[in-house]
Amino acid sequence: MVLEKIKKYGEVVMFSHTLFSLPFALIGMVWAAGGIPSYDTVFWILVALVGGRNGANALNRIVDKDIDKKNPRTANRHLPRGIVKEYEVWGIVIVCFSIFILAAYKLNTLCFLLSPAALFLFIIYSYTKRFTWACHVVLGIACAGAPVGAWLAVTGEFALAPLVLGAVVMLWVAGFDIIYGTQDIQFDRASGLFSIPARFGLKGALYISRLFHFMMILLLISLYFLMNRGWIYLVGIFISAILLGVEHYMVSPANEKKMKIASYNINQVVSVLIFAFTMIDTFL
Repeated sequence: MVLEKIKKYGEVVMFSHTLFSLPFALIGMVWAAGGIPSYDTVFWILVALVGGRNGANALNRIVDKDIDKKNPRTANRHLPRGIVKEYEVWGIVIVCFSIFILAAYKLNTLCFLLSPAALFLFIIYSYTKRFTWACHVVLGIACAGAPVGAWLAVTGEFALAPLVLGAVVMLWVAGFDIIYGTQDIQFDRASGLFSIPARFGLKGALYISRLFHFMMILLLISLYFLMNRGWIYLVGIFISAILLGVEHYMVSPANEKKMKIASYNINQVVSVLIFAFTMIDTFL
């Protein structure tokens, strides 16, 4: 019974989607340290990532509960169906955000001082679709904090490289979130919700998504020079670019299974692939 409950909580916060930001955070951490930092630093970085990301996702489920209930595509989610109680999800939010703040405190003073700004982004994102079509970009900025925060956790100071890596994550996440959002164009317009697909239509949204991912690849190439990477890193970027091309080729808003593969599954592979090739390039 307890394991079943934990499984449901994991589904509510989509725990498996931690794979999106985590690899980039680990890249930022390794680049900042010039290798593997202390075990304590690694541990608290991971705790901060898990706490912040899952707390933000749980809050998003609460904020969007009524919208999800009206949308046929999302009506089967846990809160609309009553599979979990709202107070239980609030509990997840409070625990996860508390863990995030604790982890920031344990890392260094700068991380702790910046933790309220990170929490603000986690919270405000859930409301952005109510007032701006740039909601996908706000989500990307919130996720971009992962590699930047990991760098700060190691060094305690800002630098150009983590900001570029953060921009990579922002463009990447915003790009595939736009693709995902094309499924709800009609619902968003009818409900008075804001999104790039609802504002610019299917063709316009997919063009913007492609542009974001093209810019992402250019920034990854710029990191080759900025961080003095090797050819293995470039191979990883090349393969990732091919996968992103496949993703855009597969887009089919009318086919939910295809859309899940295009906007989620492929991108989980992309992040892990970039991480793997970057680590091989770094340590060989």
